[in-house]
Amino acid sequence: MEYSLLLGILIALLMLSGIRVVFEYKRGIKFRFGKYISILNPGFRWIIPLVESVQFVDVRVITINILSQEVMTEDNVPCSIDGVLFFRIDDPERAILEVEDYTFAITQLAQAALRDVCGKVELDTILSKREEIGKNIRNIVELETEEWGIVIIDVKIKDIQLPENMRRMMANQAEAERSRRARIILADAEQQAASQLLEAGKLIDQSPSAIKLRLYQTLANIAAEKNSTIVFPFPEEVLPRPLDRMNGELTEEKLKKMSDLLSSVK
Repeated sequence: MEYSLLLGILIALLMLSGIRVVFEYKRGIKFRFGKYISILNPGFRWIIPLVESVQFVDVRVITINILSQEVMTEDNVPCSIDGVLFFRIDDPERAILEVEDYTFAITQLAQAALRDVCGKVELDTILSKREEIGKNIRNIVELETEEWGIVIIDVKIKDIQLPENMRRMMANQAEAERSRRARIILADAEQQAASQLLEAGKLIDQSPSAIKLRLYQTLANIAAEKNSTIVFPFPEEVLPRPLDRMNGELTEEKLKKMSDLLSSVK
C-alpha cells in the first residue's frame, strides 16, 4: 500500500512538472528529444516530462542599443556614432532554428552596417540626414535578418560625437552664417526704408499743404520740452516750394525777398 501511494505521488509530481503557461506576448517552441515539433500558442499547455522541452520566444518589439562606433567619414572626419534598433520576431521557429543568438547577431549586423553607411557619406550628410542614414542601415540589416523570421522596424541615430577642434570650427561657421543673415536682413530693411522715404518725399513735393503740415509737426516735436524758442527770420509763406524749383517756377522776385530778409536778420 505504501509503495502504491508513493508511486501515485511520483506520477502526480511528474504530471505537474509538465505543465507550461505561455503568456500572450510569448510563443513556445516545443522539442521532443531535441527535435522541433510545434509552436505553443498562449495559454495553458502540457508537455511530456523528460521527453519534451520548451524554449520561449518574446514576440514584442525589442530594443537594441547600437554601441558607439568610431567612423571615418568620406571627407576624412573622425566621429563616434551610436544609435538604437527596434525589431520584432515574426517567425519564432526560424528565429530559434536559423540563428544561435538572434539578439547578438542583430547587434553585430547593426554595428557593421552603421560603420559602412556612415563611412560612405560626408559629415554634413550625417548631421543633416539622420533619418535617411537610419533607413539605409535598416535596409542592410533587414536583408540579413529576413531569413531568420525577424522584422526590423526602425533604426535611429541617437548621438554623434565630434572632435573638439571640429566642434569649434562648426560653431564659428554657424556664427558667421548668423552674422551674414543679420547683415542681409539689415540691408533689406534699409532699402525698404529708403524706398518708403522716397515715396513720401514725392507725395510731399506734390502738395504745398503737406509741406506745411510736416513743418508744423516738426515744430511741435521741437517744442515738446516747452523750454525752446523758435525764431523765423522770414515768414514761411515765402519759402520756395520744391515743386516750384522742379517746374522752373522759382521766380526772381521770391529769391530777392528771401535775400533781403536774410540780410536784415544779419
